[in-house]
Amino acid sequence: MLTISNLDFQVEARPLFESATAQISAGWKVGLVGRNGTGKSTLLRLIREDVENPRNDSAIRLNTGARLGWVAQEVAASDETILDVVLAADTERHALMQESETATDPDRIGEIHERLLDIDAWTAEARAAEVLNGLGFTTEDLGRATKEFSGGWRMRAAIAGVLFSQPDFLLLDEPTNYLDLEGAAWLETYIKKYPYTVLIVSHDRELLNRCVTHTMALEHRKLSITPGGYDDWLKLRAAKLAQLESQKAKQDKDREHLQAFVDRFRAKASKARQAQSRIKMLEKMQDISIPVGDRTTPFHFAPPKDKLAPPMLELRNATLGYGEDAVILDKVNLRLDPDDRIAIVGANGQGKTTLVKSIGERLSLIGGDRVVPKAVRIGYFSQDQLDELSEGDSVLMHVQRIMPPGTPPARVHAAAAAMGFSHEKVETNVEKLSGGEKVRLLLGLMSSAAPHILILDEPTSHLDIDSREALIYALNEFPGAVLLITHDVYLAEATADRLWLVNNGRAAPYDGDLADYRALVMKADRDDTKGAKPAKQAKPAAPKEITPEEKKRLSALKKTARDAEDRLEKANTAIAKIDAKLASGTPPADELEKLLKDRAKHASAAETAETEWMDAAEELELASS
Repeated sequence: MLTISNLDFQVEARPLFESATAQISAGWKVGLVGRNGTGKSTLLRLIREDVENPRNDSAIRLNTGARLGWVAQEVAASDETILDVVLAADTERHALMQESETATDPDRIGEIHERLLDIDAWTAEARAAEVLNGLGFTTEDLGRATKEFSGGWRMRAAIAGVLFSQPDFLLLDEPTNYLDLEGAAWLETYIKKYPYTVLIVSHDRELLNRCVTHTMALEHRKLSITPGGYDDWLKLRAAKLAQLESQKAKQDKDREHLQAFVDRFRAKASKARQAQSRIKMLEKMQDISIPVGDRTTPFHFAPPKDKLAPPMLELRNATLGYGEDAVILDKVNLRLDPDDRIAIVGANGQGKTTLVKSIGERLSLIGGDRVVPKAVRIGYFSQDQLDELSEGDSVLMHVQRIMPPGTPPARVHAAAAAMGFSHEKVETNVEKLSGGEKVRLLLGLMSSAAPHILILDEPTSHLDIDSREALIYALNEFPGAVLLITHDVYLAEATADRLWLVNNGRAAPYDGDLADYRALVMKADRDDTKGAKPAKQAKPAAPKEITPEEKKRLSALKKTARDAEDRLEKANTAIAKIDAKLASGTPPADELEKLLKDRAKHASAAETAETEWMDAAEELELASS
C-alpha cells in the first residue's frame, strides 16, 4: 500500500531521516512511535505532499488509485451543521448528490444513481451520525451550526469527517489529544474494525497496544516495522539490544586477543607472517556499535514538609458551576485524604474540570461547604495554563518569580535545572518551547510550593511515551494526594487507586476500576452512558470514617504493593536480558554458569516480589470492600 525507499530529509541542517526505508501492506493498522522531535509528524506531512504532488524520483509511493485521508485542520466556524460538514467530507458522494439535483440527461442521471447505490450513499446520514455520536456529539448536536462549537469540538468534527469518508490509507496524528476517555475508547474499537489501512501517530500506550497490528519506530533517523503493539515492540527492541551487547562483548574480547598476539610476536621473524595475518583480521572487523539511548529528564514533585491528618479536604452537599443560572453539579459529597490517588472519569462537558476547579479554589461554590485545613497547599495544572506563560519572558525569568527575593542566580539556575532545563535552555523564551517543555515548566512551577494535593487536568497531551513514564514514576513517588483527569488509560491505571464519576449533574465515587468503566462505555450508546448513574448516588452521605491507625496501615500496604511491583518489573527485565543472551548463542562454560546463577537469583526475586504484591493487593481489596 505504501512504500518508503531511502528517504533523506533535514530541517535547518538537522537530519531527520537518513536512507529511511519501510513498507506498509494493505489492511495494516500501524502505530508510528518515536521521541518528541524525531520527525513523526514531519513524516506524515511528507507522505501527504508526495501523494498530492508525485515526482518520478519520490522516495514515498502510495498504490495507484488509493485514496489518502487526513485531518488538515479543525472545521471552520460557519452556519453549516455538524452533520452536513461530516457528510461533505465524502467528496465523491457530495459531488454526486449536488450533480443529481441539476442533471437533465437521463443516461447521466442513471449513472449517478447507480454510483450512489454502489457507495451506499443512502445510509450516509446514519453512518455519519454513528461516528459523531462515538466521538461525543449528542443527537441534538448534529443539527447545530459549527460556529456554536469550540475549536476542540470542531477538531472532533474534522476527525469524524475523515473517519466517515473511509479513505484507503488513513493518517491520524495524535487524535486522542482532542478526545475524552470515552471518545478514545470508541476510536480504538473503530480503528480495529476499520476495513482499510491506518498509520497513526500516538503517545497513548493503551491505544497502541489495543488497536494496531504493527509498530513502526522512528529511531536514529531510521524506520523499522515490527508486528504487534507498542509493548511487543519494546520487548523485541530490548532483546535485540541485549543480543547486540552480547555480540559487541564477544567482538571486544576477540579483538583484545588478536591485538595481544600482534603486540607480542610482531617483532619476531618466525611469527611475523602470523602477526600480519591477525592484523588483517583486525582491519576487516566491522565495529559493532550500540545505539545510545535518549535520556528522559525525570519529573519531581517536592514532598510536603508538614503532614496533615485526614480528611484533607471535603465537599459537603456542594453545588458547583458558574452562577445560579449555570449549575453544573449538585449535591456533591466527596472527601480527599492525604494519600488518595483518584482518577476522575466522565464524558466531556459533564463537569470534570468544574469539579477540580472548585476543589482547587479556582471557582467559588454556589452552595454547600468546602471544608479544608488552612495549612493545605494545592498544586493545580491545566492545559489552559499554557496560555498563562508570559510571552517574551525566558524560562529563567519564570523560575525566578517563584523564588524568594534576593535568591542568588546560581540557585535560580539550579531550580530550573531540577525542572529539566539545561543551561542553554533556561535562556529560551517560553513561546519558543515545545508543548512538552511548557508542560514541564508549569509542573515544575506548580511543585515549587511543595503542595499536599496535586490536581492535574490532562497533563500528558504534549508528552511523549517516555515522558509519560517519567510522570507516572514521579506521581507514584509523591507522598501527597493526587486528583487526575486524563484520557490516557495507561497513566490512570498506573497511578490511581480509585475513581470518581462525574455524570448527569452528579459527582460520586465509582464502584469499579477503569476496565469496568471502559466496558460500560463500550456497551452503551453515548447518550446512555451520560445517563448512567454513579455508584451510591442515591445516598450521598459522607464516606465511612477510617481510623488513623487503619489509614496508616492502608498507606503502608499501598507502599508495599508499589515497591513489590517495581522489584518484580526489574527482576523480569533482568531475566529477559539473560534469556536474550542465551538465545543469541551458547557462551563459554564459565559465563554460562554465571548467567544461569544470575537467572535463578532474579527468578527467585521475581517470585518473592510477586507474592508480596499479591498479598498486599488482596489486603487492600478486602479493606476497600
